[in-house]
Amino acid sequence: MATIFSHPAVALGLFPWFRDVRHHKKILLAGAALTIAPDLDVIGLYAGIPYDHMLGHRGLSHSLLFAAIVAALITSILARRIEISARAVWLYLFASMASHGALDALTNGGLGVAFFSPLSNERYFFPFRPIEVSTLNIRYFFESQGASVLANELVTVWPICLMGLLVGIFWHKARAAQPSKG
Repeated sequence: MATIFSHPAVALGLFPWFRDVRHHKKILLAGAALTIAPDLDVIGLYAGIPYDHMLGHRGLSHSLLFAAIVAALITSILARRIEISARAVWLYLFASMASHGALDALTNGGLGVAFFSPLSNERYFFPFRPIEVSTLNIRYFFESQGASVLANELVTVWPICLMGLLVGIFWHKARAAQPSKG
């Protein structure tokens, strides 16, 4: 898995591309939280659920269907309170949560990601896997593995997310500066 430090970077990189949501920090925070949420499935390991089980790590909670349902639930709360397009909120939240599985499928370890769970528990990786996998053991992460994993993510994940953020910001500023036609 990628670390909880880098998953939220994707939500930040996506944020300026969603015109209706980009001025609402609560939606950004929700998106960032949803990028981390799928890893709550590690609790199952302590409860005895095997890693390769549908409810195991990188199983149902990492699926596209799960991301769609959770995004819809959070959207139903946020869109009403903020009074903006529910479609834009849902799309941003879905992309944020689904990005978790995508990053994990780019790692060099684990059993892959069950993108299509519960319909299929088959696990997938992308052919290109540049992200160093992080341990599930928090103590081991901070004692020995963490520095190398974070260094890897700083050169594989963060530059792309930062580029998405900056290009999105400049794109919208350039479009706003253009005289309107009509």
